[in-house]
Amino acid sequence: MRYLLIIITIISSLYSKQVPFSIIIDEPFNNALLDITEDFDRSMSAVGFIKPYKKGTDKPNDGVYRNAFDYLASLSNSNGSLIHLIKVDSYADIELRKSIKLSQFAEALGVVKSPENGYIVGGNTLDGSLVVLGLDANANMIFHKIFGTPNQDKMSKIHLLRDGGILIIGSSATSRTDTENLFKGGLGLNDIYLSRFSRQGEMLWSKKYGSAEDESGVDAAEAEDGSIVILGQKHSGSSKTATLLRVTQHGEKIWLYDIKGEKNTTAHKIVKLRDNTFALSLSQTNDMNKEQIRLLKIDLQKNTLLDKSIYTNYSSVLKDIKEFSDGKIVGVGIVEDTYNTDGLAILFDSNFKMLTQEHYGSDARDAFYALSILHNSQIGVAGIHTDKESQESNMWIVKLNSNLSMAQVSKKTVTTSFYAQLLDLFRDEIAAKKLIIKEDLTIELIDKSLYFNVGEFILTSSQKLFLQKFSAKLLPFLKKNSEILNTLEVSGHTSSEWGNSDFSKGYINNTELSMKRSFSTISYVFNTQNQETKVWLSELLKGSGLSFSKRVIVQHNEDKEKSRRVSFKIILSN
Repeated sequence: MRYLLIIITIISSLYSKQVPFSIIIDEPFNNALLDITEDFDRSMSAVGFIKPYKKGTDKPNDGVYRNAFDYLASLSNSNGSLIHLIKVDSYADIELRKSIKLSQFAEALGVVKSPENGYIVGGNTLDGSLVVLGLDANANMIFHKIFGTPNQDKMSKIHLLRDGGILIIGSSATSRTDTENLFKGGLGLNDIYLSRFSRQGEMLWSKKYGSAEDESGVDAAEAEDGSIVILGQKHSGSSKTATLLRVTQHGEKIWLYDIKGEKNTTAHKIVKLRDNTFALSLSQTNDMNKEQIRLLKIDLQKNTLLDKSIYTNYSSVLKDIKEFSDGKIVGVGIVEDTYNTDGLAILFDSNFKMLTQEHYGSDARDAFYALSILHNSQIGVAGIHTDKESQESNMWIVKLNSNLSMAQVSKKTVTTSFYAQLLDLFRDEIAAKKLIIKEDLTIELIDKSLYFNVGEFILTSSQKLFLQKFSAKLLPFLKKNSEILNTLEVSGHTSSEWGNSDFSKGYINNTELSMKRSFSTISYVFNTQNQETKVWLSELLKGSGLSFSKRVIVQHNEDKEKSRRVSFKIILSN
Protein backbone atom coordinates (compact mmCIF):
# COMPACT_ATOMS: atom_id res chain seq x y z
CA MET A 1 0.00 0.00 0.00
CA ARG A 2 1.10 3.56 -0.60
CA TYR A 3 1.28 5.92 2.36
CA LEU A 4 1.71 9.59 1.58
CA LEU A 5 0.50 12.38 3.79
CA ILE A 6 1.81 15.92 4.00
CA ILE A 7 0.04 18.41 6.26
CA ILE A 8 -0.34 21.89 4.82
CA THR A 9 -2.30 24.64 6.48
CA ILE A 10 -0.50 27.67 5.10
CA ILE A 11 2.68 27.53 3.02
CA SER A 12 5.05 29.38 5.30
CA SER A 13 7.82 30.07 2.84
CA LEU A 14 7.30 31.90 -0.41
CA TYR A 15 10.38 30.18 -1.79
CA SER A 16 9.48 26.64 -0.75
CA LYS A 17 9.84 23.76 -3.17
CA GLN A 18 6.82 21.94 -4.49
CA VAL A 19 5.00 19.85 -1.91
CA PRO A 20 2.02 17.49 -2.13
CA PHE A 21 -1.40 19.15 -2.10
CA SER A 22 -2.81 17.79 1.15
CA ILE A 23 -4.57 19.91 3.76
CA ILE A 24 -5.60 18.65 7.19
CA ILE A 25 -7.74 20.83 9.44
CA ASP A 26 -7.77 19.74 13.06
CA GLU A 27 -10.64 20.79 15.33
CA PRO A 28 -11.65 19.38 18.75
CA PHE A 29 -13.69 16.17 18.66
CA ASN A 30 -14.51 14.22 15.51
CA ASN A 31 -15.01 16.27 12.35
CA ALA A 32 -15.17 15.46 8.66
CA LEU A 33 -15.56 16.81 5.14
CA LEU A 34 -18.22 14.93 3.18
CA ASP A 35 -18.53 16.75 -0.14
CA ILE A 36 -16.44 18.99 -2.40
CA THR A 37 -17.01 21.21 -5.44
CA GLU A 38 -15.04 23.54 -7.69
CA ASP A 39 -15.81 27.24 -7.43
CA PHE A 40 -16.26 29.57 -10.38
CA ASP A 41 -12.85 31.14 -9.64
CA ARG A 42 -11.20 27.69 -9.89
CA SER A 43 -10.70 27.29 -6.15
CA MET A 44 -12.22 24.32 -4.27
CA SER A 45 -14.82 24.36 -1.51
CA ALA A 46 -15.60 21.45 0.80
CA VAL A 47 -18.36 21.09 3.37
CA GLY A 48 -18.74 18.95 6.45
CA PHE A 49 -19.21 19.36 10.16
CA ILE A 50 -17.31 20.16 13.33
CA LYS A 51 -18.32 19.69 16.95
CA PRO A 52 -18.70 22.89 18.99
CA TYR A 53 -17.44 23.03 22.53
CA LYS A 54 -17.65 25.43 25.42
CA LYS A 55 -14.47 27.35 26.18
CA GLY A 56 -14.64 27.43 29.94
CA THR A 57 -17.20 30.22 30.17
CA ASP A 58 -18.95 28.37 32.99
CA LYS A 59 -15.87 28.04 35.20
CA PRO A 60 -16.36 28.22 38.95
CA ASN A 61 -15.79 31.66 40.47
CA ASP A 62 -12.32 30.68 41.61
CA GLY A 63 -11.51 29.16 38.20
CA VAL A 64 -10.89 25.70 39.68
CA TYR A 65 -12.89 22.59 38.76
CA ARG A 66 -13.54 20.31 41.72
CA ASN A 67 -14.05 17.12 39.69
CA ALA A 68 -13.50 15.71 36.21
CA PHE A 69 -17.22 15.59 35.39
CA ASP A 70 -17.61 19.37 35.76
CA TYR A 71 -14.57 19.92 33.57
CA LEU A 72 -15.81 17.56 30.86
CA ALA A 73 -19.22 19.22 30.94
CA SER A 74 -17.53 22.57 30.27
CA LEU A 75 -16.15 21.17 27.01
CA SER A 76 -19.25 19.29 25.93
CA ASN A 77 -21.01 19.50 22.62
CA SER A 78 -24.39 20.84 23.67
CA ASN A 79 -26.29 21.68 20.51
CA GLY A 80 -25.32 19.24 17.80
CA SER A 81 -22.70 20.01 15.15
CA LEU A 82 -21.82 23.08 13.14
CA ILE A 83 -21.89 23.20 9.36
CA HIS A 84 -18.35 23.93 8.30
CA LEU A 85 -17.29 25.21 4.86
CA ILE A 86 -13.67 25.52 3.74
CA LYS A 87 -12.42 27.16 0.55
CA VAL A 88 -8.83 26.62 -0.65
CA ASP A 89 -6.93 28.12 -3.58
CA SER A 90 -4.52 26.48 -6.02
CA TYR A 91 -1.60 27.14 -3.65
CA ALA A 92 -3.28 25.12 -0.85
CA ASP A 93 -3.92 28.33 1.08
CA ILE A 94 -7.21 28.47 2.96
CA GLU A 95 -9.17 31.44 1.60
CA LEU A 96 -12.32 30.98 3.68
CA ARG A 97 -13.43 29.01 6.73
CA LYS A 98 -16.92 29.46 8.05
CA SER A 99 -18.95 27.64 10.68
CA ILE A 100 -22.72 27.98 10.55
CA LYS A 101 -24.77 27.21 13.63
CA LEU A 102 -28.31 25.91 13.47
CA SER A 103 -30.31 24.62 16.39
CA GLN A 104 -30.11 20.83 16.68
CA PHE A 105 -28.00 20.50 13.55
CA ALA A 106 -26.44 17.06 13.03
CA GLU A 107 -24.24 17.09 9.91
CA ALA A 108 -23.85 18.53 6.42
CA LEU A 109 -24.07 15.89 3.70
CA GLY A 110 -23.53 17.81 0.51
CA VAL A 111 -22.71 21.09 -1.22
CA VAL A 112 -23.35 22.40 -4.73
CA LYS A 113 -22.62 25.75 -6.33
CA SER A 114 -25.56 28.08 -6.80
CA PRO A 115 -25.92 29.96 -10.11
CA GLU A 116 -25.14 33.19 -8.22
CA ASN A 117 -21.67 31.88 -7.21
CA GLY A 118 -22.84 30.97 -3.73
CA TYR A 119 -23.45 27.58 -2.17
CA ILE A 120 -26.41 25.36 -1.40
CA VAL A 121 -25.77 23.00 1.50
CA GLY A 122 -27.95 20.13 2.65
CA GLY A 123 -27.96 18.15 5.87
CA ASN A 124 -29.82 16.65 8.81
CA THR A 125 -31.01 17.79 12.21
CA LEU A 126 -30.91 15.80 15.42
CA ASP A 127 -34.70 15.70 15.67
CA GLY A 128 -35.18 13.92 12.33
CA SER A 129 -35.74 16.86 9.99
CA LEU A 130 -33.88 17.92 6.85
CA VAL A 131 -32.27 21.29 6.23
CA VAL A 132 -31.23 23.23 3.12
CA LEU A 133 -29.17 26.42 3.34
CA GLY A 134 -28.44 29.04 0.73
CA LEU A 135 -25.11 30.81 1.24
CA ASP A 136 -23.46 33.65 -0.64
CA ALA A 137 -19.90 33.49 -2.01
CA ASN A 138 -18.53 34.34 1.45
CA ALA A 139 -20.64 31.64 3.14
CA ASN A 140 -23.03 34.14 4.70
CA MET A 141 -26.50 32.65 5.11
CA ILE A 142 -29.12 33.90 2.64
CA PHE A 143 -31.86 31.46 3.61
CA HIS A 144 -32.38 28.19 5.39
CA LYS A 145 -35.31 25.83 5.28
CA ILE A 146 -36.03 23.01 7.71
CA PHE A 147 -38.51 20.53 6.28
CA GLY A 148 -39.57 16.89 6.14
CA THR A 149 -42.34 14.61 7.29
CA PRO A 150 -43.65 14.14 10.86
CA ASN A 151 -41.53 10.99 10.90
CA GLN A 152 -37.79 10.51 11.28
CA ASP A 153 -36.12 11.69 8.05
CA LYS A 154 -32.54 11.31 6.86
CA MET A 155 -30.72 13.02 3.99
CA SER A 156 -28.18 11.13 1.87
CA LYS A 157 -27.31 13.53 -0.93
CA ILE A 158 -28.01 16.91 -2.50
CA HIS A 159 -28.01 17.00 -6.30
CA LEU A 160 -27.78 20.08 -8.54
CA LEU A 161 -30.30 20.02 -11.40
CA ARG A 162 -29.87 21.61 -14.80
CA ASP A 163 -32.39 24.37 -14.12
CA GLY A 164 -30.36 25.54 -11.11
CA GLY A 165 -32.66 23.88 -8.62
CA ILE A 166 -31.74 21.03 -6.32
CA LEU A 167 -33.00 17.56 -5.49
CA ILE A 168 -32.78 16.21 -1.95
CA ILE A 169 -32.37 12.44 -1.71
CA GLY A 170 -32.90 10.52 1.52
CA SER A 171 -35.28 8.40 3.52
CA SER A 172 -38.35 8.80 5.71
CA ALA A 173 -39.50 6.44 8.44
CA THR A 174 -43.03 5.07 8.43
CA SER A 175 -45.39 5.86 11.26
CA ARG A 176 -48.99 4.75 10.92
CA THR A 177 -51.94 3.46 12.90
CA ASP A 178 -54.03 0.40 12.12
CA THR A 179 -56.71 2.57 10.52
CA GLU A 180 -54.37 4.80 8.49
CA ASN A 181 -54.11 4.41 4.76
CA LEU A 182 -50.84 2.64 3.87
CA PHE A 183 -49.83 5.19 1.27
CA LYS A 184 -50.45 8.18 3.53
CA GLY A 185 -48.26 6.97 6.36
CA GLY A 186 -45.63 5.27 4.24
CA LEU A 187 -44.96 2.16 2.27
CA GLY A 188 -42.58 0.26 4.53
CA LEU A 189 -40.24 0.61 7.49
CA ASN A 190 -38.34 3.36 5.66
CA ASP A 191 -39.06 4.78 2.25
CA ILE A 192 -37.15 6.68 -0.42
CA TYR A 193 -37.82 10.36 0.18
CA LEU A 194 -37.30 13.04 -2.50
CA SER A 195 -37.78 16.81 -2.37
CA ARG A 196 -37.25 19.19 -5.27
CA PHE A 197 -36.47 22.88 -4.79
CA SER A 198 -36.27 25.73 -7.28
CA ARG A 199 -33.10 27.80 -7.62
CA GLN A 200 -34.77 30.40 -5.37
CA GLY A 201 -35.14 27.84 -2.57
CA GLU A 202 -38.87 27.21 -3.06
CA MET A 203 -40.02 23.60 -2.52
CA LEU A 204 -41.73 22.35 -5.70
CA TRP A 205 -42.67 18.88 -4.50
CA SER A 206 -41.84 16.29 -1.86
CA LYS A 207 -42.70 12.59 -2.25
CA LYS A 208 -42.07 9.11 -0.86
CA TYR A 209 -41.53 5.89 -2.82
CA GLY A 210 -40.88 2.25 -2.10
CA SER A 211 -42.38 -1.11 -1.28
CA ALA A 212 -43.31 -2.94 1.90
CA GLU A 213 -39.57 -3.41 2.58
CA ASP A 214 -37.14 -1.05 4.29
CA GLU A 215 -35.72 1.36 1.67
CA SER A 216 -33.75 4.60 1.51
CA GLY A 217 -32.59 6.95 -1.21
CA VAL A 218 -28.80 7.16 -1.69
CA ASP A 219 -28.08 9.31 -4.75
CA ALA A 220 -29.65 10.59 -7.99
CA ALA A 221 -28.75 11.61 -11.54
CA GLU A 222 -30.74 13.66 -14.03
CA ALA A 223 -31.33 12.33 -17.56
CA GLU A 224 -31.36 14.42 -20.74
CA ASP A 225 -35.16 14.24 -20.89
CA GLY A 226 -35.48 15.74 -17.40
CA SER A 227 -36.42 12.50 -15.68
CA ILE A 228 -34.42 11.48 -12.62
CA VAL A 229 -32.90 8.11 -11.77
CA ILE A 230 -32.49 7.42 -8.05
CA LEU A 231 -30.14 4.85 -6.58
CA GLY A 232 -31.54 3.37 -3.39
CA GLN A 233 -30.83 0.82 -0.70
CA LYS A 234 -33.19 -1.95 0.39
CA HIS A 235 -33.01 -4.00 3.58
CA SER A 236 -34.93 -7.24 3.82
CA GLY A 237 -34.20 -9.22 6.94
CA SER A 238 -30.44 -9.73 7.10
CA SER A 239 -29.82 -9.03 3.41
CA LYS A 240 -29.14 -5.78 1.59
CA THR A 241 -29.81 -5.06 -2.07
CA ALA A 242 -29.54 -2.00 -4.26
CA THR A 243 -32.64 -0.61 -5.92
CA LEU A 244 -33.32 1.84 -8.74
CA LEU A 245 -36.19 4.28 -9.14
CA ARG A 246 -36.97 6.52 -12.11
CA VAL A 247 -39.33 9.49 -11.74
CA THR A 248 -40.40 12.34 -13.97
CA GLN A 249 -39.24 15.90 -13.31
CA HIS A 250 -42.49 16.31 -11.35
CA GLY A 251 -41.82 13.30 -9.16
CA GLU A 252 -44.20 10.81 -10.81
CA LYS A 253 -42.89 7.24 -10.63
CA ILE A 254 -41.95 5.64 -13.97
CA TRP A 255 -40.43 2.43 -12.68
CA LEU A 256 -38.90 0.87 -9.56
CA TYR A 257 -36.86 -2.33 -9.48
CA ASP A 258 -34.18 -4.18 -7.51
CA ILE A 259 -30.70 -4.76 -8.89
CA LYS A 260 -29.91 -8.44 -9.06
CA GLY A 261 -26.78 -9.66 -7.32
CA GLU A 262 -25.39 -10.92 -4.09
CA LYS A 263 -27.58 -10.75 -1.00
CA ASN A 264 -25.41 -8.12 0.68
CA THR A 265 -25.07 -5.28 -1.82
CA THR A 266 -24.58 -1.68 -0.72
CA ALA A 267 -25.43 1.30 -2.94
CA HIS A 268 -23.03 4.27 -3.01
CA LYS A 269 -23.23 6.48 -6.12
CA ILE A 270 -24.92 7.04 -9.49
CA VAL A 271 -23.69 9.42 -12.24
CA LYS A 272 -24.97 10.22 -15.72
CA LEU A 273 -22.44 9.52 -18.44
CA ARG A 274 -21.90 11.46 -21.64
CA ASP A 275 -23.92 8.97 -23.70
CA ASN A 276 -26.97 9.41 -21.40
CA THR A 277 -26.43 6.07 -19.71
CA PHE A 278 -25.69 5.80 -15.99
CA ALA A 279 -22.79 4.38 -13.98
CA LEU A 280 -23.44 2.94 -10.53
CA SER A 281 -20.97 2.32 -7.73
CA LEU A 282 -21.98 -0.57 -5.48
CA SER A 283 -20.16 -2.88 -3.11
CA GLN A 284 -20.93 -6.44 -2.12
CA THR A 285 -19.59 -8.79 0.53
CA ASN A 286 -17.57 -11.79 -0.68
CA ASP A 287 -17.14 -15.21 0.97
CA MET A 288 -14.32 -13.80 3.11
CA ASN A 289 -16.73 -11.16 4.44
CA LYS A 290 -14.81 -8.41 2.64
CA GLU A 291 -16.53 -5.70 0.64
CA GLN A 292 -15.65 -5.65 -3.05
CA ILE A 293 -16.36 -2.95 -5.63
CA ARG A 294 -19.08 -3.55 -8.21
CA LEU A 295 -19.70 -1.17 -11.11
CA LEU A 296 -22.80 -1.20 -13.32
CA LYS A 297 -23.87 0.70 -16.41
CA ILE A 298 -27.61 0.98 -17.10
CA ASP A 299 -29.84 2.83 -19.54
CA LEU A 300 -33.13 4.68 -19.03
CA GLN A 301 -35.12 1.52 -19.72
CA LYS A 302 -33.38 -0.19 -16.74
CA ASN A 303 -31.34 -2.46 -19.00
CA THR A 304 -27.97 -3.51 -17.57
CA LEU A 305 -25.31 -2.73 -20.18
CA LEU A 306 -22.25 -3.58 -18.13
CA ASP A 307 -21.75 -5.31 -14.78
CA LYS A 308 -18.26 -5.73 -13.40
CA SER A 309 -16.86 -6.68 -10.01
CA ILE A 310 -13.41 -5.49 -8.95
CA TYR A 311 -11.65 -8.08 -6.80
CA THR A 312 -8.93 -6.88 -4.43
CA ASN A 313 -7.00 -8.30 -1.49
CA TYR A 314 -8.63 -5.80 0.86
CA SER A 315 -12.13 -4.59 1.63
CA SER A 316 -12.71 -1.76 -0.84
CA VAL A 317 -15.56 0.69 -1.43
CA LEU A 318 -15.94 3.58 -3.88
CA LYS A 319 -18.01 6.28 -2.20
CA ASP A 320 -18.01 8.59 -5.24
CA ILE A 321 -17.37 8.25 -8.98
CA LYS A 322 -17.17 10.76 -11.83
CA GLU A 323 -16.55 10.60 -15.59
CA PHE A 324 -13.68 12.38 -17.35
CA SER A 325 -14.32 14.00 -20.73
CA ASP A 326 -12.45 11.11 -22.44
CA GLY A 327 -14.81 8.53 -20.94
CA LYS A 328 -12.52 7.28 -18.17
CA ILE A 329 -14.11 6.81 -14.74
CA VAL A 330 -12.44 7.86 -11.51
CA GLY A 331 -13.62 6.76 -8.09
CA VAL A 332 -12.60 7.49 -4.52
CA GLY A 333 -13.45 5.73 -1.31
CA ILE A 334 -12.02 3.53 1.42
CA VAL A 335 -9.69 0.55 1.43
CA GLU A 336 -9.33 -1.46 4.62
CA ASP A 337 -6.61 -3.95 5.50
CA THR A 338 -5.89 -5.78 8.74
CA TYR A 339 -4.51 -2.76 10.56
CA ASN A 340 -6.02 0.45 9.20
CA THR A 341 -8.02 2.15 6.45
CA ASP A 342 -6.76 4.47 3.74
CA GLY A 343 -8.24 6.80 1.19
CA LEU A 344 -8.68 4.88 -2.06
CA ALA A 345 -8.54 6.24 -5.62
CA ILE A 346 -9.07 4.07 -8.72
CA LEU A 347 -9.06 4.95 -12.43
CA PHE A 348 -11.06 2.84 -14.93
CA ASP A 349 -11.51 2.91 -18.67
CA SER A 350 -15.01 3.28 -20.15
CA ASN A 351 -15.53 -0.50 -19.86
CA PHE A 352 -14.69 -0.47 -16.12
CA LYS A 353 -11.27 -2.05 -16.63
CA MET A 354 -9.01 -0.90 -13.79
CA LEU A 355 -6.12 1.20 -15.09
CA THR A 356 -4.47 2.20 -11.81
CA GLN A 357 -5.17 2.59 -8.11
CA GLU A 358 -3.57 4.49 -5.25
CA HIS A 359 -3.93 4.38 -1.47
CA TYR A 360 -3.37 7.49 0.64
CA GLY A 361 -3.18 7.76 4.39
CA SER A 362 -1.23 7.11 7.55
CA ASP A 363 -1.25 4.33 10.13
CA ALA A 364 -4.73 5.15 11.44
CA ARG A 365 -8.16 5.65 9.88
CA ASP A 366 -8.28 7.69 6.67
CA ALA A 367 -11.05 7.84 4.10
CA PHE A 368 -12.11 9.62 0.92
CA TYR A 369 -15.83 10.49 0.72
CA ALA A 370 -16.29 12.71 -2.34
CA LEU A 371 -14.50 14.00 -5.42
CA SER A 372 -14.82 16.78 -7.95
CA ILE A 373 -13.14 16.69 -11.37
CA LEU A 374 -11.58 20.13 -11.81
CA HIS A 375 -11.29 22.29 -14.91
CA ASN A 376 -7.71 21.12 -15.58
CA SER A 377 -8.56 17.40 -15.14
CA GLN A 378 -7.10 17.29 -11.66
CA ILE A 379 -9.26 15.82 -8.90
CA GLY A 380 -10.30 17.48 -5.67
CA VAL A 381 -11.05 15.01 -2.87
CA ALA A 382 -12.63 15.47 0.57
CA GLY A 383 -12.53 13.08 3.48
CA ILE A 384 -11.06 12.42 6.91
CA HIS A 385 -7.62 11.81 8.36
CA THR A 386 -6.81 10.40 11.79
CA ASP A 387 -3.42 10.80 13.45
CA LYS A 388 -2.08 7.50 14.72
CA GLU A 389 -1.77 8.96 18.23
CA SER A 390 -5.35 10.23 18.16
CA GLN A 391 -8.83 8.76 18.19
CA GLU A 392 -10.41 11.86 16.61
CA SER A 393 -10.94 12.29 12.87
CA ASN A 394 -9.86 15.51 11.14
CA MET A 395 -11.06 17.24 7.96
CA TRP A 396 -8.93 16.37 4.92
CA ILE A 397 -8.65 17.87 1.42
CA VAL A 398 -6.27 16.53 -1.23
CA LYS A 399 -5.75 17.21 -4.92
CA LEU A 400 -4.81 14.39 -7.28
CA ASN A 401 -3.59 14.41 -10.86
CA SER A 402 -5.60 12.57 -13.51
CA ASN A 403 -3.23 9.57 -13.16
CA LEU A 404 -4.06 9.53 -9.39
CA SER A 405 -0.63 10.70 -8.27
CA MET A 406 -0.70 13.40 -5.62
CA ALA A 407 -0.79 16.86 -7.18
CA GLN A 408 2.00 19.23 -6.21
CA VAL A 409 1.49 22.74 -4.92
CA SER A 410 3.22 25.15 -7.27
CA LYS A 411 5.73 27.49 -5.72
CA LYS A 412 4.03 30.75 -4.92
CA THR A 413 6.12 33.55 -6.37
CA VAL A 414 6.94 36.62 -4.34
CA THR A 415 5.08 38.84 -6.82
CA THR A 416 1.94 36.70 -6.67
CA SER A 417 1.89 36.77 -2.90
CA PHE A 418 2.63 40.49 -2.79
CA TYR A 419 -0.16 41.19 -5.26
CA ALA A 420 -2.67 39.22 -3.18
CA GLN A 421 -1.64 41.12 -0.05
CA LEU A 422 -2.00 44.47 -1.81
CA LEU A 423 -5.50 43.55 -2.98
CA ASP A 424 -6.43 42.77 0.60
CA LEU A 425 -4.76 45.93 1.97
CA PHE A 426 -6.65 48.23 -0.41
CA ARG A 427 -9.87 46.23 -0.74
CA ASP A 428 -11.97 49.21 0.44
CA GLU A 429 -10.38 51.61 -2.04
CA ILE A 430 -10.77 49.06 -4.83
CA ALA A 431 -14.44 48.55 -3.96
CA ALA A 432 -14.95 52.34 -3.92
CA LYS A 433 -13.25 52.58 -7.35
CA LYS A 434 -10.51 54.87 -6.05
CA LEU A 435 -7.74 52.72 -7.50
CA ILE A 436 -6.90 49.49 -9.26
CA ILE A 437 -3.92 47.20 -8.70
CA LYS A 438 -2.37 45.26 -11.55
CA GLU A 439 -0.54 41.96 -11.28
CA ASP A 440 2.78 43.67 -12.07
CA LEU A 441 2.23 45.63 -8.80
CA THR A 442 1.27 48.87 -10.53
CA ILE A 443 -1.27 50.95 -8.60
CA GLU A 444 -3.38 53.20 -10.81
CA LEU A 445 -5.48 56.00 -9.31
CA ILE A 446 -8.81 56.02 -11.14
CA ASP A 447 -11.11 58.31 -9.15
CA LYS A 448 -12.02 61.46 -11.10
CA SER A 449 -11.00 63.71 -8.19
CA LEU A 450 -7.44 62.34 -8.37
CA TYR A 451 -6.76 63.37 -11.97
CA PHE A 452 -4.87 66.58 -12.85
CA ASN A 453 -6.41 69.40 -14.80
CA VAL A 454 -4.92 70.31 -18.19
CA GLY A 455 -1.37 71.65 -17.80
CA GLU A 456 -1.42 71.51 -13.98
CA PHE A 457 0.86 69.69 -11.54
CA ILE A 458 0.06 71.29 -8.18
CA LEU A 459 -1.81 68.85 -5.92
CA THR A 460 -5.41 69.68 -5.06
CA SER A 461 -6.85 69.28 -1.56
CA SER A 462 -8.64 66.10 -2.71
CA GLN A 463 -5.40 64.64 -4.00
CA LYS A 464 -3.55 65.52 -0.78
CA LEU A 465 -6.25 63.99 1.41
CA PHE A 466 -6.19 60.77 -0.60
CA LEU A 467 -2.38 60.58 -0.55
CA GLN A 468 -2.38 60.95 3.23
CA LYS A 469 -4.67 57.95 3.68
CA PHE A 470 -3.00 56.02 0.86
CA SER A 471 0.54 56.43 2.18
CA ALA A 472 -0.62 55.66 5.74
CA LYS A 473 -1.56 52.18 4.48
CA LEU A 474 1.08 51.57 1.82
CA LEU A 475 4.27 52.71 3.55
CA PRO A 476 3.97 50.57 6.73
CA PHE A 477 3.20 47.56 4.54
CA LEU A 478 6.25 48.23 2.35
CA LYS A 479 8.44 48.81 5.37
CA LYS A 480 7.38 45.47 6.83
CA ASN A 481 8.51 43.83 3.57
CA SER A 482 11.71 45.86 3.12
CA GLU A 483 13.87 42.78 2.66
CA ILE A 484 12.23 41.95 -0.70
CA LEU A 485 11.66 45.56 -1.79
CA ASN A 486 13.75 47.39 -4.38
CA THR A 487 11.94 50.51 -5.53
CA LEU A 488 8.72 52.47 -5.16
CA GLU A 489 8.40 54.29 -8.45
CA VAL A 490 6.03 57.26 -8.79
CA SER A 491 5.31 58.04 -12.43
CA GLY A 492 3.66 61.13 -13.81
CA HIS A 493 1.51 60.87 -16.94
CA THR A 494 -0.10 63.30 -19.36
CA SER A 495 -2.53 63.27 -22.23
CA SER A 496 -1.17 63.81 -25.74
CA GLU A 497 -2.56 67.33 -26.13
CA TRP A 498 -0.36 70.45 -26.02
CA GLY A 499 -1.97 73.35 -27.81
CA ASN A 500 -0.88 73.76 -31.40
CA SER A 501 2.69 72.60 -30.85
CA ASP A 502 4.29 70.10 -33.20
CA PHE A 503 4.89 66.53 -32.03
CA SER A 504 8.45 67.05 -30.79
CA LYS A 505 7.66 70.16 -28.79
CA GLY A 506 4.47 68.60 -27.43
CA TYR A 507 6.36 65.53 -26.28
CA ILE A 508 9.09 67.53 -24.52
CA ASN A 509 6.58 69.80 -22.81
CA ASN A 510 4.50 66.83 -21.69
CA THR A 511 7.62 65.07 -20.42
CA GLU A 512 8.42 68.07 -18.23
CA LEU A 513 4.82 68.25 -17.01
CA SER A 514 4.71 64.55 -16.19
CA MET A 515 7.95 64.89 -14.21
CA LYS A 516 6.49 67.81 -12.25
CA ARG A 517 3.41 65.71 -11.42
CA SER A 518 5.64 62.91 -10.21
CA PHE A 519 7.77 65.37 -8.19
CA SER A 520 4.73 67.01 -6.57
CA THR A 521 3.43 63.62 -5.45
CA ILE A 522 6.79 62.40 -4.16
CA SER A 523 7.42 65.67 -2.33
CA TYR A 524 4.07 65.59 -0.57
CA VAL A 525 4.32 61.94 0.46
CA PHE A 526 7.93 62.38 1.60
CA ASN A 527 7.46 65.60 3.57
CA THR A 528 4.46 64.28 5.53
CA GLN A 529 6.51 61.45 7.09
CA ASN A 530 8.62 61.36 10.24
CA GLN A 531 12.41 61.51 10.07
CA GLU A 532 12.95 57.75 10.28
CA THR A 533 10.54 57.07 7.43
CA LYS A 534 12.10 59.86 5.35
CA VAL A 535 15.53 58.22 5.64
CA TRP A 536 14.05 54.90 4.59
CA LEU A 537 12.11 56.46 1.69
CA SER A 538 15.21 58.23 0.40
CA GLU A 539 16.59 54.85 -0.64
CA LEU A 540 13.32 53.60 -2.05
CA LEU A 541 11.58 56.39 -3.98
CA LYS A 542 12.13 56.96 -7.66
CA GLY A 543 10.36 59.55 -9.78
CA SER A 544 9.75 59.34 -13.50
CA GLY A 545 7.93 61.34 -16.15
CA LEU A 546 6.42 59.21 -18.90
CA SER A 547 4.87 62.04 -20.91
CA PHE A 548 2.00 60.58 -22.98
CA SER A 549 3.64 57.18 -23.64
CA LYS A 550 1.15 55.43 -21.31
CA ARG A 551 -2.08 57.14 -22.29
CA VAL A 552 -5.38 55.63 -21.14
CA ILE A 553 -7.15 54.18 -24.18
CA VAL A 554 -10.85 53.41 -24.04
CA GLN A 555 -12.47 51.77 -27.08
CA HIS A 556 -9.49 52.67 -29.28
CA ASN A 557 -9.66 56.34 -28.30
CA GLU A 558 -7.57 58.30 -25.82
CA ASP A 559 -9.33 59.26 -22.59
CA LYS A 560 -7.50 62.53 -22.03
CA GLU A 561 -8.87 63.17 -18.55
CA LYS A 562 -7.85 59.74 -17.24
CA SER A 563 -4.42 60.08 -18.83
CA ARG A 564 -3.57 63.11 -16.63
CA ARG A 565 -2.54 61.14 -13.55
CA VAL A 566 0.20 59.64 -11.43
CA SER A 567 0.73 55.93 -10.82
CA PHE A 568 2.76 53.91 -8.35
CA LYS A 569 4.74 50.81 -9.12
CA ILE A 570 6.37 48.51 -6.57
CA ILE A 571 9.52 46.82 -7.85
CA LEU A 572 10.71 43.83 -5.86
CA SER A 573 14.24 42.56 -5.45
CA ASN A 574 15.39 39.82 -7.82
